Amino acid sequence: MKRYRLCFLGFGNVGRALARLLMAKSNELRENYGIEWEIVGVATRRMGWHASESAIDVAKLLAGSDETVAVQSIDEWLAIAKPDVVFETTSLNPETGQPAIEHLKKALQAGAHAITANKGPIVHAYDELSKIAVAQGKRLMFESTVLDSAPVFSLFRETLPAVRIRGFSGVFNSTTNVILETMEEGRSFAEGVKTAQELGVAETDPSHDVDGWDSIMKVCAIARVILRAPLLPTDVRREGIRGLDSATLQAARADGKPFKLLSKATVNADGSVTAFVRPEQIALNDPLGGVRGTSLAIHFELDTIPGLTIISHRPNLQSTAYGLLADFVNADKRGLG
Repeated sequence: MKRYRLCFLGFGNVGRALARLLMAKSNELRENYGIEWEIVGVATRRMGWHASESAIDVAKLLAGSDETVAVQSIDEWLAIAKPDVVFETTSLNPETGQPAIEHLKKALQAGAHAITANKGPIVHAYDELSKIAVAQGKRLMFESTVLDSAPVFSLFRETLPAVRIRGFSGVFNSTTNVILETMEEGRSFAEGVKTAQELGVAETDPSHDVDGWDSIMKVCAIARVILRAPLLPTDVRREGIRGLDSATLQAARADGKPFKLLSKATVNADGSVTAFVRPEQIALNDPLGGVRGTSLAIHFELDTIPGLTIISHRPNLQSTAYGLLADFVNADKRGLG
């Protein structure tokens, strides 16, 4: 039985959902995996860096109070908390991936597994962070970055050896799904955004979603890790959904080919990868045609399997949190740390 010291870098909706899930799964983790845990550090933009040498009361933490020590930097935070695992769930910076990259580097160098739901560090610094993890005998894990808890990276890492990917396509953004379907009903773009916000899938400013940046980052993360292709956001042709109107969307739905924000990458004969994110009409019998509401999906074209589709049906905050929890368990199963 090992007791893991956990730190949360970011404690918004996803971080709080993870804390609640850890509490709910405590008995299963102890009985089935020999894992016990305690939270010893939390950091957010609002509250700053808070660490403790002993376990933080999770109920008090979720209620907004704790008895931690406030420090001035991540270095002090790591020195006091001495974490075995750092969960990173801070906001996406699609241009550089910072400051999350620097924070994950310091966590790994301090001897912690680094588990993130943030696409930025994977797109902009996957190779660098992976080398640090290997050198430290730790894991860099990131399953929640693309389809919440649905296995994408772990699927290829663990169960599909010697397979060659010819390309992939996906519906990667719940917010745009909801907006487009709302507009298909004759309502406005603004009403679609409001609906997505009420469902909890859209931020106050949904620009990253509706303008295609969230989807581009997911394309680049998959290309970087699974295809081993250093695809950057600027390499991907991008068109968001703002140019679509209700009449166009209603006509497309009536024709049986509704619009979705499609992400697509193709491996060329020379091994290079070309990709785009843009609204496209998708037939209902297409592997991605039935993806509706908040659901997400990816379809791979492989040399040995004609097609492989993974669908995450109506993911929510707990789904994202579960992806982080699964990475925690899988990092432990490798006997590291």
